[in-house]
Amino acid sequence: MQFVSKEDIEAPVANVFAILSEFESFERSAIRRGIEVQRVDPGAAIGAGMAWDARFNLRGRPREMHVVLKQFEPPQLMRFEGHSKGITSIVNIELLALSPRRTRLSFDIALGAKTLSARLFLQSLKLARKNLARRFKLRIAEFAKDVEDRCAR
Repeated sequence: MQFVSKEDIEAPVANVFAILSEFESFERSAIRRGIEVQRVDPGAAIGAGMAWDARFNLRGRPREMHVVLKQFEPPQLMRFEGHSKGITSIVNIELLALSPRRTRLSFDIALGAKTLSARLFLQSLKLARKNLARRFKLRIAEFAKDVEDRCAR
């Protein structure tokens, strides 16, 4: 199962990448939403190999996920891989400089199942795919607008 969204941001690619690289702010944001997030390698330099453990409730059940930053290529690419009990996820965030002051943000999430129960879970998500895709695109558009506002300051 895959979700893709692209948004154009009125800001230089280096500024957008710098904001996307502020991992502590994303950790705080997740904690405000009720997700327990802990960085596995605190103090390590920002780059490939950074990892987090997360605990959260989804559909009434507690879940755990381990997320690793697999690829970090400033100012254009970040690739995360996540693993939970039966589901794998790959998140690609790509930035493309359209002009010196305009950047295209491409956000791509792919989910895969390793177990039968995970397949059933993903199948239930596929039934709501249209609604989930719409919400995903809205969230990315809001995020892009926030990044644009932060760069304008």
